Amino acid sequence: MKNRLPFVALAALALGLASTASAAVETYVADPAHSSVNFSIRHFFTNVPGRFTKFSATLTVDRDNLEKSSAEATIEIASVKTEAPDRDAHLQKPEFFDAAQFPTMTFKSKSWKKTGADAFAVTGDLTIKGVTKEVVLNVKSLGFGPGMQPGSMLSGWEGSLTVNRSDFGVSAFPKVVGEEVAITINVEADLKK
Repeated sequence: MKNRLPFVALAALALGLASTASAAVETYVADPAHSSVNFSIRHFFTNVPGRFTKFSATLTVDRDNLEKSSAEATIEIASVKTEAPDRDAHLQKPEFFDAAQFPTMTFKSKSWKKTGADAFAVTGDLTIKGVTKEVVLNVKSLGFGPGMQPGSMLSGWEGSLTVNRSDFGVSAFPKVVGEEVAITINVEADLKK
């Protein structure tokens, strides 16, 4: 019996370490009610803001090493809002997003690189209108903590990037509408149980 005790202790320790390692990886799902996807683009001389109201996002994170994280997001093109219904309808047409053929845009991260305190350059594939380009999203982790519901856990994130719309085939009216689109993302995400 004495000879078995060290083995049992080691086995218990190994199981404990394994459960600790697996517990370090967490999956968070964006809460659309407390998250936003916004953009701004030049129209002649001024910047016009807009947003997408329907989207989903999932983040898988290791809080001990956020560089091991991954993120995926899907945005519904038909949910675009610029506070001008005629313009929103025009953005659905083939010369812009062609929402009938390409109803969503997607992002999938490939790597996270720490660039500062809680800041990361997240490289990933952005697909718009059937065209996929590698982009870098500047992301900041805003923190982790309990939510309002008992036992709930939240994480907060913000991100930004600028893309050239013509790179994705969204190239109508080049003399009227700017090429660069500034995108800002704010995410409050719930821990998936």
